[in-house]
Amino acid sequence: MPLTLTLSEGVLPDGAETEAVKRLTDLMLKWHNLTGNAVMTPNVTAMVQTLPRGKAFSGGKVFDGVWIEWKVPSFAFATREIQEGFFREATDLIVNLSGGTQPRDNVYINVVHTVDGAWNLDGRAMTNEDLIAAIAKG
Repeated sequence: MPLTLTLSEGVLPDGAETEAVKRLTDLMLKWHNLTGNAVMTPNVTAMVQTLPRGKAFSGGKVFDGVWIEWKVPSFAFATREIQEGFFREATDLIVNLSGGTQPRDNVYINVVHTVDGAWNLDGRAMTNEDLIAAIAKG
């Protein structure tokens, strides 16, 4: 379940990206009741992209932003409870890691659902049913 964390340069102190990825991963697993799951934990991957100052825009004007995007199967982030809880805690995390300088309204989170059958674990295209069965073993 890839996470892409994109942020404007300087939003987080140097090195805090590692802590952000770890804690966002932990939050995703927690909200899906998968903490410690041997199948899911190593399959939550992440990529961090840092945008140079002046290369992020809101309403056509330069600003400092943070974007958290998950690519997941359609059964993930599927309830309002999970969406609201994860989004709240993830936003709090970024604001706290920034030392309180990153405005909450400049932290953006979205979820992209994959097509059923187009998920890869161990080189095999898996359906939602296949994934659920694999996760249940973990």
